Amino acid sequence: MILSRRALESPQSGIRKMFGLAAKMTDLANLGIGEPDFATPPEIVEAAVRALREGATKYTSNAGIPPLREVIMEKLSRENNLPGTPDNVIVTAGACEALILCLMAVTDPGDEVIIPDPCWSNYMGEIHLAGGKAVPARTYKEDRFHLKASTVKSLLTERTKVLFLNTPSNPTGAVLNEADLKELAALAVAHDLTVVSDEPYEKLVYDGRRHISIGSLPGMAERTLTVNSFSKAFAMTGWRVGYVHGPEEVVAAMVKLHESFSSCVNSAAQFASIEAMQAGAAATAAMVESYRKRRDLLVEGLNTIPGVECLLPEGAFYAFPDFSSFGKSSADMALDLLTQAKVVAVPGDAFGDAGEGFLRMCYAASEETLEKAVDRIRKYLAGR
Repeated sequence: MILSRRALESPQSGIRKMFGLAAKMTDLANLGIGEPDFATPPEIVEAAVRALREGATKYTSNAGIPPLREVIMEKLSRENNLPGTPDNVIVTAGACEALILCLMAVTDPGDEVIIPDPCWSNYMGEIHLAGGKAVPARTYKEDRFHLKASTVKSLLTERTKVLFLNTPSNPTGAVLNEADLKELAALAVAHDLTVVSDEPYEKLVYDGRRHISIGSLPGMAERTLTVNSFSKAFAMTGWRVGYVHGPEEVVAAMVKLHESFSSCVNSAAQFASIEAMQAGAAATAAMVESYRKRRDLLVEGLNTIPGVECLLPEGAFYAFPDFSSFGKSSADMALDLLTQAKVVAVPGDAFGDAGEGFLRMCYAASEETLEKAVDRIRKYLAGR
């Protein structure tokens, strides 16, 4: 059978490649996988069980069940200052499907999509599948990896259609502040850009920082697609429930496209997501405080290792330490740590060229695992 060019040319995730190698090994300190290590709160699980017992086993609307869209819109209005009604919301099979639906709804083949560099590697694959061209906008350690409007402006062409934002950031932990977002918003308005703002880590911010949705800024609601999910805030990665908020006509187009993707999201998971919205805040707050403590433990430990430098992440649950002083590529360093120290980390170049020299380490792991990882890295580097 002959494979399509689309399949052959679709970029492979460097994250999955590392996981494939790690799967063959034992006794690992695994800081690779980017998901909560908490179980889904029991009240959310019970809501799904209750829904199944009450007959929630059928197809739902392509847009999502009305009660869930209503509570999502209430949340977005209350917490994110985003305007609208449930008709401005579509429920999707996680944020991953949400992103490809956004691209399919607002881009044509050959359109350029500016993405932060480094960024979540799936952006490149999804832009490729939609027929677009990914244009990396480099960010720098010296700026704490905050995307600058001046960088974006320098990349604009007549084919530029969309700007992707991710705050808090995977992999860097950067949280764009109000000044950053105002400058990016002004640029989007001036050049008629659509902004896809990917915000699944919005609850995971630290040290008094505040998450701001760019769609809440003047002139932005009509040009912003805000993407979110239940995966990170409520430890529901396997439930696959996400959503998009945007202009009604764009959401309507996404609903039409959704029928050809997954049709609808698992019905019981949608009912569980209502419970998450209504009763999950306390569990989320406890998770965030635990992540903050683990962040401090990992970053302090890494910064005691000669030659390693690590910024204190502002959000999400990833550290992005700089290993460039050792003269190895990030891929080689990650492979050495895996095979020689039994520590799983993701090479920074999996997230773009600007990630070269860095490694992504997820601190959604036990304190014991974090301490073991730091100790093993220290011993390996000392013995090189």
